[in-house]
Amino acid sequence: MNTRNIRRILGRLVMMIGGEAMQSAFHLALNLALLHAVSAYEYGIFALVMVIGGLGLTYIRSLTALPASICITQSRSSAAANAFEITFGSAALLLSVVLAIGLACVLNVWLKEGVLAGGAFVGLWTLRSHLRTVFFARHRQRLVSVSDLVFTLSGAAGAALVLLDAEHVLQHTFLALVCANALGIAVLLGFAKRPVRISLGVHVWRRYAKLWRDLRWSLLSVTITNVQGQGMALLVAGIAGPAAYAPIAAALVMFVPLRIISTAFANMLHPEMSISLARGEIQKVWRLMRTWPIPLGLFGLLYGVVIMVALPFIQPDTLENTQFYKIAALAWAIYTVPMLYVMPRIWLEIMLDFRTIAILSGLAAAVGLSLVLGILLTGSPSWSLFGSAVSELIVLAGSWIVVWRRQGVAAKRLATS
Repeated sequence: MNTRNIRRILGRLVMMIGGEAMQSAFHLALNLALLHAVSAYEYGIFALVMVIGGLGLTYIRSLTALPASICITQSRSSAAANAFEITFGSAALLLSVVLAIGLACVLNVWLKEGVLAGGAFVGLWTLRSHLRTVFFARHRQRLVSVSDLVFTLSGAAGAALVLLDAEHVLQHTFLALVCANALGIAVLLGFAKRPVRISLGVHVWRRYAKLWRDLRWSLLSVTITNVQGQGMALLVAGIAGPAAYAPIAAALVMFVPLRIISTAFANMLHPEMSISLARGEIQKVWRLMRTWPIPLGLFGLLYGVVIMVALPFIQPDTLENTQFYKIAALAWAIYTVPMLYVMPRIWLEIMLDFRTIAILSGLAAAVGLSLVLGILLTGSPSWSLFGSAVSELIVLAGSWIVVWRRQGVAAKRLATS
């Protein structure tokens, strides 16, 4: 890869990550503020809502946003691209509503107020995520950046007012996030200068049915991946309670920016690698895959060093007796390892090889959750992240082994054709 291509990709990455970084910084600051403003129980609930929202983002990405991005990018006409946008956009709206209702039912068990606001927050969050991916596929990065800026500024202003008022903090925080996500969506749709079309007619489901063979594996793979990645949080909350999950959530949230960056990087390279694979440019794709893991891994290493050095200044007093340094070190590993396998994961997704992703994630989940459960049964929830770290290492090794072999086979076929 020449210097010009690297500068071009870095320029696009900076623009895409700029919006992700704003949102990530806001979420991190909000989590740190709530650690000092609410009880451990309430913060544990907030952290679990964020986890559930993150799960919703993975389903939206897998079932609507990712296939929409691939189909729009590879469409041979604007009419076909518009048809795919309507199909997956309608499905995203329906899925967001289902997620909002489901979370509200869960929150009803833990909270007396803020149930509807919490559900609406996750529903709008997931819908905005779908729209961002679609607009990236349509090369509207600047509009997405403006939307991200509006979301961040309005969310920060709303959260500041909530913290200053200091009453019903958790409920009002959910309301502030609802308003911020709604404004972000309004900016995307309002400035796009495109009619908003939603359809749940028969033709939409027929189009979805044609893709179901691949999407069902996508659904299975994302479910297993979520079990592998977030099963630990649900096990800790279910066995030890929300308060025990609070220090783990506080450590994890400090490293969420690494996940944001890897997701942004995947969103950026998906269209480019998809087009290259469709053209048979295997060597170009392989050069991309060999180039980026090293800088991504180094960034994860540098970010972790900064956080560990700053930890004494940002650790809340309520977590002093929770072995927070050990938990933070394990969280660092959990979020750095995925940056090393983001490239083979992109390749597998573009090839619609969700079956392989499901198998790898299933194996990793089985090993990781077994370790987590064993650790929890010994009464040491602070070590539960060790199981998640092991599961990520399994996915790392498996992803590269599978893709390395299949890249070699594809290159041989191309050379002999």
